[in-house]
Amino acid sequence: MLAAQELVRLDCRRHGVVLVRPLLRALLLTGVGVAFVAAGWPASLPGPFLMLLGAIVALRAVWRWERTHVVVTTEKLFVVHGTTRRRAAAVRLSRVGAVEVEQSLLGRLLGYGTVIAGDLEIPYVPEPRELARLVA
Repeated sequence: MLAAQELVRLDCRRHGVVLVRPLLRALLLTGVGVAFVAAGWPASLPGPFLMLLGAIVALRAVWRWERTHVVVTTEKLFVVHGTTRRRAAAVRLSRVGAVEVEQSLLGRLLGYGTVIAGDLEIPYVPEPRELARLVA
């Protein structure tokens, strides 16, 4: 993906806030599973399956987060994601006009936002103003 003279200026994961919703979902599934197990027979039958499902939801969310990278090089900005089938969406820095940063109030408080550079829109970027400064 990198040309011979190309240098990596920034390589980061998306902000950890992307994990909140799936981890809460996993916690809810696990909690319901524990409640079913604690209720006793026959309600305890689906409990272990719900706990396993909660663990799978959490593992999948963390795995996807860990395997997604936002990369800025000396020539382009791109997002790489996937494990068995790696995909990348990129935009050349020479073709990027204005770079936009969108941040909600929560995003400003926690330090994340959406960066829009050309046709590429990247949500949940940590320190989006720094990335915009590197791209511009």
